[in-house]
Amino acid sequence: MKSILIIEDDPLVRKTLASQLGKKGFEVATADTGEGGVRAFAESCPDLVLLDLRLPDIDGLEVLRKIKERNRRAIILIMTAFDDMKTTVEAIKLGAFEYLVKPLNATELDLTIDKAFQVRALEEKVSYLVEEKKKEYTIDNIIGHSAGMRGVFKLIGSVANTRTNVLIQGESGTGKELVAKAIHYNGPCRDEPFIVINCCAISDTLLESELFGHVKGAFTDAVSETKGKFEIAGKGTLFLDEVGDVSPNLQSKLLRISETRDFMKVGGEKVLKTEARIIAATNQNLKGLIEKGKFREDLYYRLKVVEITLPPLRERREDIPDLVAYLLEKINRDLRRNVRKVPPEVMKILVEIPWRGNVRELENALTRAVILAKGDVVLKENLPLEPDERRSFGDDLVPLEEVEKKYIQYVLGSVKGSKTRASQILQISRPTLDKKIKEYGLDLGEPS
Repeated sequence: MKSILIIEDDPLVRKTLASQLGKKGFEVATADTGEGGVRAFAESCPDLVLLDLRLPDIDGLEVLRKIKERNRRAIILIMTAFDDMKTTVEAIKLGAFEYLVKPLNATELDLTIDKAFQVRALEEKVSYLVEEKKKEYTIDNIIGHSAGMRGVFKLIGSVANTRTNVLIQGESGTGKELVAKAIHYNGPCRDEPFIVINCCAISDTLLESELFGHVKGAFTDAVSETKGKFEIAGKGTLFLDEVGDVSPNLQSKLLRISETRDFMKVGGEKVLKTEARIIAATNQNLKGLIEKGKFREDLYYRLKVVEITLPPLRERREDIPDLVAYLLEKINRDLRRNVRKVPPEVMKILVEIPWRGNVRELENALTRAVILAKGDVVLKENLPLEPDERRSFGDDLVPLEEVEKKYIQYVLGSVKGSKTRASQILQISRPTLDKKIKEYGLDLGEPS
């Protein structure tokens, strides 16, 4: 039962309101002075307050201030016989939900109270979702106690409270975006936007417009002026994923914005400023690209003021049991299942698998196992591939490119050449898959 506190000095109005609201099923308390109302609020913590502005001891606005000091989320409806716009504005500025003029209309009062509770419920839901989202990206949710991960945690803690640029390097699936979000959400600008741009997923021309925006008429489809992500990010974070795929032309523009913090929209002449922090990530060897003339060395050093390198899962096998427990909890929550038991022989298999797709592949494998499970146990037969078949990719010490080439060809063959399905399984964009097919000279037939 929701409770309402009525702070009103007129005994007839107070009694009428109490009777009306009591019949609606509310638990009602009353006070006839401002100080009495503040004490009653402190004692009962009501869900809503009906507050008269003209009280015999202290002004209603002062009561409003005192209640808000105790609980800034308190729902307060102001009542007065004087329709004073200046007082209305002041009451709303102090946090009143609504302003009602006496004599009160019963239907209007009921609708206003209903609206207030609906808005509060929505606010609480949104607040909960936002807080839950932030929890996903705390350092506590990046799992690992290996030496490599301890070093990552230290770096996240060191850079989170700064505005410096960060370069995150690591293989696909190691959690580069998760680390970027942990840096953002543990920093002073956590309430500002965190915006992700996948630099390899869109064409060079569109990427420039996405980053910097464009003016009307800048190109054929530019029918109106558009803000770019640097402008939208404000004081937040712009996460440039797969920055190694940025073209030389855009690299020069990224260098300029990282040095001067200013930019111009595509087709524009006005210089704009940005306060956004840049966190870049790549699974490529940027030093190798620099040697080949494919990436600017000056941009590289601008981006890697602080560099974080994520170790592949096969180099931190001691973290796998903890990761399995964490991922199972997450998967069960998402799928509304209760598959949490992992027999020792299954855990041994999970630890031995090389996991070429790193944490992402492990999560996909566990998701499949949970979906197929008949009870509450992760079974060996529900894992996507047999361990021997997986180890055939990882026992020989070969370059990573060779492993990637073999696996992409294997997936293409398994899905009978469907690029759409292959890109979904590999969790890479279609343009990236096309690039890999061309780079490795792969075919769309059976796996080699």
